[in-house]
Amino acid sequence: MSYRVIGVAIAIALVSVSVLSAQTSGKPLPASPPAALPPNYVIGADDVLTISVWKEDQASGDVVVRPDGKITLRMGDDIMAVGLTIDELKAKVIQELKKFYEEPIPAVTVQLKALNSRRVFITGSVSKPGPYPLTGPMTVLQLISTAGGLLEFADKKNIMLWSGSLKDRNGQQLSYKINYDDLLKGKNPAKNNIELRPGDTVIVR
Repeated sequence: MSYRVIGVAIAIALVSVSVLSAQTSGKPLPASPPAALPPNYVIGADDVLTISVWKEDQASGDVVVRPDGKITLRMGDDIMAVGLTIDELKAKVIQELKKFYEEPIPAVTVQLKALNSRRVFITGSVSKPGPYPLTGPMTVLQLISTAGGLLEFADKKNIMLWSGSLKDRNGQQLSYKINYDDLLKGKNPAKNNIELRPGDTVIVR
């Protein structure tokens, strides 16, 4: 699979313009809704969780997973959340609340309010550019479809995918050139319909 290591500044600038426009408009950046999560979804940094304790408002509320992987409970000590499933975190919350309630403790629920740790981005000539939650396997074609498809004058033969996590031997961000016309014809699917990773950005000129 070929890659290019030129134009990193252009890719970053395009994404930055999209974020900056949202900030300067006075509107908050949209949080990605949890959508349909797989049962074994693993919590990541920046995810927003809602912890509810039955009829106990002082112990309930939203929490953000910090960069160090922990959350701050309304009652009790900070606990590690990154790397846990929702059910595993719920068990830890219940264990912490046992310090404050006699058995049986009030019913506890933990829900993912905003999925911010696993997102991919698409910008440029598509109907709905922006960040999208990555709750399971997603390919370039699926992301383009989710974003409403390409606009009429999009450069279909020169779509770029910039990896958010993969680098070459020199430490440079990997990029891939994708031919959308070939993709629709079923040509070179391994090259043109790559499965996305968290942080990947697709740029359609």
